[in-house]
Amino acid sequence: MKVQNLLLICGILASLLYIGTDILAGMLWEGYNFIDQAVSELSAIGAPTRPFVVMLLLVYDVLMIAFGIGVWTYSRRRALRITGGLLLGIGVVGFLGIPFPLQLGAPEATFINTIHSLLAGVVVLFFLLAIGFGAFACGKRFRIYSTITILILLVVGTVSAVMSASRILREGFITPPQWFGLIERIDIYCSMLWVAVLAIVLLWSEKNTKLD
Repeated sequence: MKVQNLLLICGILASLLYIGTDILAGMLWEGYNFIDQAVSELSAIGAPTRPFVVMLLLVYDVLMIAFGIGVWTYSRRRALRITGGLLLGIGVVGFLGIPFPLQLGAPEATFINTIHSLLAGVVVLFFLLAIGFGAFACGKRFRIYSTITILILLVVGTVSAVMSASRILREGFITPPQWFGLIERIDIYCSMLWVAVLAIVLLWSEKNTKLD
């Protein structure tokens, strides 16, 4: 098997690993609520699932970097190269976030929690940009799929922001909105699915007619 194909397969593996880690860790943590609790709580300081979640997410970061390289080197198309660079960046930001895990029970405004939130925001931005540029690199059907994915992410993000603002006005301090875990998982799972679909599309194109 060509190195190029192995790098692209890393995108599928990264998506499966992230979603699998989230589901398994949530099941192992007795009392964890997928609907209300954030994904990052599973790797937070004080979480019983932190050790193995951190280990698996490090593997995820490596896979994302490899996939980003695979997308970058796949074609000379500018949109695809930018997409690859952004996907690679997502993996790098994941490594940068290791020293800044969420702190359970700590105020949102602590230094570590603030940096954690900022890095999470960077990852979201990189995903939106990657999907946006990637939409123009792999044909009409993939462009339509990517557009639908972006719309879902934007709608979900808007709903989360409105719910957060409403809660701040009502309670006077920053707390995650109700159903935050569900909202965040819709966002993350849609992004992971897009990564896997991109990998499959590029692998199929490699087998048939490679993009120039």
